[in-house]
Amino acid sequence: IHSEMWSDCALELIEKGIVNNSLKSVHRGKTVACFVVGTKKVFDYVDNNPSTIILESAYTNNPTIIARNSRVTAINSAVEVDLTGQVCADSIGHHIISGVGGQVDFLRGAALSNQGKPIIALPSRTNKGASRLVATLKSGAGVVTTRSHIHWVATEYGIVNLFGKSISERAKALISIAHPEDRENL
Repeated sequence: IHSEMWSDCALELIEKGIVNNSLKSVHRGKTVACFVVGTKKVFDYVDNNPSTIILESAYTNNPTIIARNSRVTAINSAVEVDLTGQVCADSIGHHIISGVGGQVDFLRGAALSNQGKPIIALPSRTNKGASRLVATLKSGAGVVTTRSHIHWVATEYGIVNLFGKSISERAKALISIAHPEDRENL
């Protein structure tokens, strides 16, 4: 784990031995982040634990540092993705819901990593049933990740690689992983 942030879910993977950081080139055997969020359990784990390192974001989020590890898989989410591959991850239209964080840093780092995988993962629909793969982003929506930085996009209906594809190829690929009831409209 080399991340901007980690929490209880990552701790569970560490405790079960699923993640041990043994294949890292940078900080082998260490879980690296710039902050931790979670329950008392995760903070107790981090406290005075030499297998965890908390560093400043200028280091943890540096794409060249991230890329030094092979096979980096960066998984980020989105509010919506338009059919050209633009990713909105910080707003719903004009309403800001979060900061941009390190999404672009980690997607770029994974793209530069030997055999890396930069992934945007999102459900195909909102809780209210609206498609999250859209023809165009909502008015006022911020583009956090540009279409030139996007590689993999995953929903519960599949995963597609948009990198190097034309706009029409991107649209067809994204439609193929949209909710089946939304595909015809897209």
